[in-house]
Amino acid sequence: MIFSVEPGVYFPGRFGVRIEDIMVVTESGGRNLTGFDHQLVIKR
Repeated sequence: MIFSVEPGVYFPGRFGVRIEDIMVVTESGGRNLTGFDHQLVIKR
């Protein structure tokens, strides 16, 4: 089974952020197929 996990934070009228991961469920457990770091980076 494959599904997406898409938590997000939204500030109406300002901005929103969503992190999307694609996950696969196997007999031995779950695995993230996206492979990106979830470290917050703020650029000004």
